[in-house]
Amino acid sequence: MQYVSTRGKAPVLGFDDVLLTGLARDGGLYLPAAWPVFPVEHLREMRGLSYAELAAEVMAPFVEGTIERDVFDRIVAETYSGFTHDAVAPLVQLGTNEYLMELFHGPTLAFKDYALQLVGRLFDHVLDIRGERMTVLGATSGDTGSAAIEACRDRDRVDIFILHPKGRVSDVQRRQMTTVLSANVHNIALEGSFDDAQDLVKAAFNDLSFRDEVSLGAVNSINWARIMGQIVYYFWAAIQLGAPERRVSFAVPTGNFGNVFAGYAAKRMGLPVGRLAVGSNRNDILTRFFETGEMTVTAVEPSISPSMDIQISSNFERLLFDMHDRDGAAIARMMAGFRETGTMVADPVPFERMRAVFDGYRLSDEQTAKAMGHYYAGTGELIDPHSAIGIAAGRVLRRDFSEPMVALATAHPAKFPDAVYAATGAEPVLPPHLSDLYDREERTETVRNDLGAVQALVRSGRRTG
Repeated sequence: MQYVSTRGKAPVLGFDDVLLTGLARDGGLYLPAAWPVFPVEHLREMRGLSYAELAAEVMAPFVEGTIERDVFDRIVAETYSGFTHDAVAPLVQLGTNEYLMELFHGPTLAFKDYALQLVGRLFDHVLDIRGERMTVLGATSGDTGSAAIEACRDRDRVDIFILHPKGRVSDVQRRQMTTVLSANVHNIALEGSFDDAQDLVKAAFNDLSFRDEVSLGAVNSINWARIMGQIVYYFWAAIQLGAPERRVSFAVPTGNFGNVFAGYAAKRMGLPVGRLAVGSNRNDILTRFFETGEMTVTAVEPSISPSMDIQISSNFERLLFDMHDRDGAAIARMMAGFRETGTMVADPVPFERMRAVFDGYRLSDEQTAKAMGHYYAGTGELIDPHSAIGIAAGRVLRRDFSEPMVALATAHPAKFPDAVYAATGAEPVLPPHLSDLYDREERTETVRNDLGAVQALVRSGRRTG
């Protein structure tokens, strides 16, 4: 499998190089040169597989030529062996043809674990073979950071530096990062927003001399391996609900667009995906785009669903590339214009292609809280604010009620206890392995919104031996 950049100028790479590179050297994002497609017969053969078995089957084409199948099967089996639910990603029925897929049974209680626990092991495998070291730099709006740290902690060949927007993540999210005291882990509280943090990460990658100096790698969803790991649970849900004979739609609370793009990738791979409903909070740039065809950046506003407090959704570039017939030069011009003006207007034909698959819906904080309370009253189950947005978006945007709609529960409710309690009057409880989280020692550094300051922290903190 070969990979190409969305901006058309970076070298074509194999999976191992894409894994370690993250962002392409022309500023673009890597995608498979061609989508692997599973025929109907192959999809039928996936029925009855365990989650790990299915994951290996779905992802095998993406690592072909780099990792032997028996080795990859072992890595994938190890990845999901420690998840706390036997089904790994269980489906819970909400109503007629309406389901919730619980993606919070990994070690840090968020959907990011499903890809990042795999990515950490893949880093180990490739770096050991090459005898190399790597410095991971990432930005988080809440959940990526803790999942990435958990995946990379104590790994001999990896140092990890995670930027989070100071004061703009929940206490649980922050503590899941700052209480990991491993020597190779560095938590950095940035004086700015998530978009500022993401911009600094991209700027560090685009500083090619710095990138080469510290062997920079990525765990954000700019890294293709993250998307690859997330494609699996779309196959998992759809096949359980009758695919390939039955189409299945999905509703996804979305900030950086990686999670819902994985659903689009599954559709390109032959899975009968119907609609993809994109749920937004008050930071609704994606919903506005799908309503109007225009993407305009506004100020990031804090909300009770902080992991979605994003205006610039990095993975949207991957969708643009596919919808513009993979014209890298055109995407490079579009992204340069968007960066310069803060506005992008879609061309009619690509926009209609997107609207054939995607819908968008926004919820205010008040509407989100109401949805959380409604679901608790109707089922006795607590959900976090992000998952509530996904459920609500799916219910509003459903078009075919004979077709299952699966909303993605992206985080455990105990990660957002204040918002959950305010909406329901019930206190979510952390699982046993995190029950002492508030008693653990914290360690973090604060840095101003400045590339040089972040680079200095990385240089001084990384291990060179």
